[in-house]
Amino acid sequence: MSHIPYESLSGHLKDQRILLVGGAGFIGHNLALDLANLGATVGICDNLMVNSLIENCYEPGRAQVQRTAYQNFLLDRFLLLRQVGVELMNSDARLLADLGRVFERFQPTKVVHMAAIASAVDAKAEPGLCFDLQLITLRNVLELVRPKVKEINQVMFMSSSTVYGDFEGDSVDETTFPRPEGIYANAKFMGERLVRTYRTQYGLGTTVVRPSALYGERCISRRVSQVFIENALTGKPLLLEGGGDGKLDFTYIKDLTQGMVRALALHKGHDDSSTFNLTFGNARTIADLAAVVKSVVPDAILEERPRAKDKPIRGTLSIERAREKLGFEPEWTLESGFRQYCEWYVEQWRRAQQQTEAN
Repeated sequence: MSHIPYESLSGHLKDQRILLVGGAGFIGHNLALDLANLGATVGICDNLMVNSLIENCYEPGRAQVQRTAYQNFLLDRFLLLRQVGVELMNSDARLLADLGRVFERFQPTKVVHMAAIASAVDAKAEPGLCFDLQLITLRNVLELVRPKVKEINQVMFMSSSTVYGDFEGDSVDETTFPRPEGIYANAKFMGERLVRTYRTQYGLGTTVVRPSALYGERCISRRVSQVFIENALTGKPLLLEGGGDGKLDFTYIKDLTQGMVRALALHKGHDDSSTFNLTFGNARTIADLAAVVKSVVPDAILEERPRAKDKPIRGTLSIERAREKLGFEPEWTLESGFRQYCEWYVEQWRRAQQQTEAN
């Protein structure tokens, strides 16, 4: 497929009502903004439980500057969503009746399932909560869509690159057999299998998205990219395990949401089903990540540590299928996207410091 100009996608989205289940988080609010700016009617259903404003305000041991910065990020999400007319419905998708009322009220034509626990670390600590947030909510979405397949033409499921497990080579594509390890990855893979089963059994139009190593504005999930810039700003070392030679396919949030918008806009209906890697498509080392941080915060301390034995072996996710089917072309290299994010973070940290001192 030749490259399709992003702005031209508005013609495919202007009549769509797109519901993001669990969509008030980092990925969801960025996707909602992009869809609304292209003319779609967007609704978010979220119980505001994961990485919530309340959790941030009351978590013990968190430094006040960090608490203030995260509070600003969360409030900025709500402000931006309100400015573009996204409807936010505070509802618990684990409860079929609650989610059913949202469906009746919003009448979606497309549904994006994003509800999940925040990370693999959290999933290991609370596996039952992981199953509830990722699988019970998905079951409810699929059951509500099943009798309405004529009205709802697409269900998009947010999966994860962790379903691949340890990479056996430098890269994987969507035909690579998944070998998930741990609670989080296996819950994501079970979600993929459920989605595909409902497609074959009941005729749902489906899309599965596998992102990797995301970074970007207003994230409070404490991904390695965020931890590195915060450590640099607070005088803590950036830990480079094994010299920082571990690789991840770091992806700027704007590239991921561009790909998701394309997958929603170009979906061909109930007979269309695809799985897409939506990443930058070129793994970089942790040392590369640290180098960008140090270019923005020259006083950053780099410290080497032995490699943890249980660290997964990762690499590049091939994006050729997304290129061919969606005209997807990521735009933000680590040197451009992550540097922009680091510069933004420095400004936000200073803002939080000033607010803290004023109080």
